[in-house]
Amino acid sequence: MSWKRWLLGTPLETHRFSEERLGIPLALAVFSSDALSSVAYATEEILLYLSLAGVAALAYSLPISGAIVLIMAMVVASYRETVYAYPGGGGSYIVARENLGVLPGLVAAAALLIDYVLTVAVSAAAGVAALTSAVPALFTHRVAIGLLFLVLLVVGNLRGIRQSGAIFAAPTYLFIAAMATMLVTGIVRTAMGLPPVEPPPAAVPDPTQAVTLFLLMRAFSAGCAAMTGIEAVSNGIQAIKQPESRNAAVTLTIMGCILAFFFLGASYLAHAYVVVPGAGQTVISQLGRVVFGMGPMYYVLQGATALILMVAANTAFADFPRLTSILANDRFLPRQLANLGDRLVFSNGILILASSAGFLIIVFGGDTHKLIPLYAVGVFLAFTLSQAGMVMRQLRRRKSHFRLHAAVSATGACATGAALLVIAFTKFLQGAWIVILLIPLFVFAFLRTHRHYFFVRQQLSLREIEPERPIRHTAIVPVSAINRATIYALRYAKSIAHEVEAVHIAIDPHRAELIREQWKTWGGTVPLRILESQYRSVIGPLVDHIDDLMHGRRRNEMVTVVLPEFVTAHWWEGLFHNQSAFLIKGALLFRPGVVVTSVPFHFSR
Repeated sequence: MSWKRWLLGTPLETHRFSEERLGIPLALAVFSSDALSSVAYATEEILLYLSLAGVAALAYSLPISGAIVLIMAMVVASYRETVYAYPGGGGSYIVARENLGVLPGLVAAAALLIDYVLTVAVSAAAGVAALTSAVPALFTHRVAIGLLFLVLLVVGNLRGIRQSGAIFAAPTYLFIAAMATMLVTGIVRTAMGLPPVEPPPAAVPDPTQAVTLFLLMRAFSAGCAAMTGIEAVSNGIQAIKQPESRNAAVTLTIMGCILAFFFLGASYLAHAYVVVPGAGQTVISQLGRVVFGMGPMYYVLQGATALILMVAANTAFADFPRLTSILANDRFLPRQLANLGDRLVFSNGILILASSAGFLIIVFGGDTHKLIPLYAVGVFLAFTLSQAGMVMRQLRRRKSHFRLHAAVSATGACATGAALLVIAFTKFLQGAWIVILLIPLFVFAFLRTHRHYFFVRQQLSLREIEPERPIRHTAIVPVSAINRATIYALRYAKSIAHEVEAVHIAIDPHRAELIREQWKTWGGTVPLRILESQYRSVIGPLVDHIDDLMHGRRRNEMVTVVLPEFVTAHWWEGLFHNQSAFLIKGALLFRPGVVVTSVPFHFSR
């Protein structure tokens, strides 16, 4: 279709799949946007809880941020091992499945799929929040704006991964430049003792609770959102140019270093300038005003932040379809998700991801703070299972320095496991229970899907197949009127079967009598059976008649229903017809021994 070609581009040949892979600059843009964008709200989430205990509690933001960065370093080191060990991609799912078993692998897959959907929803909501901080008049339209950005992301990703990378690279690098400029400038100004260009607009609220271990745990769990997206490179390694493992490891290292600097830098400046959430502005917006004032650089920073938050969802659009394709190839998801589209991307996965995220944006009103509590549970579960799987792999293979590598992964698994328990405990009543409930439901759906495909494979197996016998079948032609379409269907039925019967469902007695008279002229030797329909149903009497014919028949005896079917010149003209052929097909679909054949009669234009 011309509109589709204009919007998405012409189809790509299969052999060009390798050409669509990403070099390190584009891979960094595609796979790090999610992780880097979390800087825009991770520090804010920490301060949101600490500010409940007053200004004195804000000092805890730095050690909390430092602990999160330490865990981040362990996770990056572990995933560097993963990309070398599993160059085929799949990340946590593949690692856990091969080293811990199928069930842990499916748990990791479910956690990641849920996290990717939340990534898109949170990124879109946070991007809109950054936009409305600069332009408050747009606040009431945040849901519509979020959905609009989702549509743009879908179109960009359906055009192909290389094109989407090129489209979304500019916002990523613009954010890196703007954020680095703001942090370096702010750190230099604080080191020189210079006052803020513009004082923070939000005042620290009066304390409403004491500094307790539970409050610190809540702040820590909220800040752990900064680590989401780190696993993206290992999941999408097949999208990176050869040598995949080396390029993926370099991309992962660069991403980790930038992320750690941005997160610690933002936390430090927020502490130095006593910036807290409030006044209808994000913390990053307030830091921009403190460092740059309301000059052009502030708007560049806000624009870049809004853009990176929007395109952060692009990481999920790169990884979610790839993970679903791997699960589909393993028969844990419908096989349609394993199919590449016209532009060599997994189009079905992209559409499912966008629909799910759009649903969350509508349900939660595009509010970042309502979505954040659902976040991070899944990704930390995947982190823990992946690193535990790497420990088992290293101990089993016992290659050089295996004890050191196993120790790194084991330390990371313990750290992320402890963080997972904290996150699940502190966020449970705020919404984490939804994710904790969904994960086993997803695993159950995976297992049921796999069971279905196993059953299908058994049923289609050629073992114990019956010896060939000639098929005998009776052809039935439903007749609603005597016309050309009916006669053509009747002729076709006589060409494929020796026993042919025409059936008319008598709803109107006068019409039935007319058809009986016309049949004497046009029916030839084919008998016409009139079936009474007491309740004016066409489907019921026909199905009952076919069931009677099938009763007692052997496996090599079948009934073929030959349907005369109109094909109109224009699609909208089909709305003027009752589509009884479609209803008959649906009613007979699940009846063994019954074949339904349509004989289309095309109307000329």
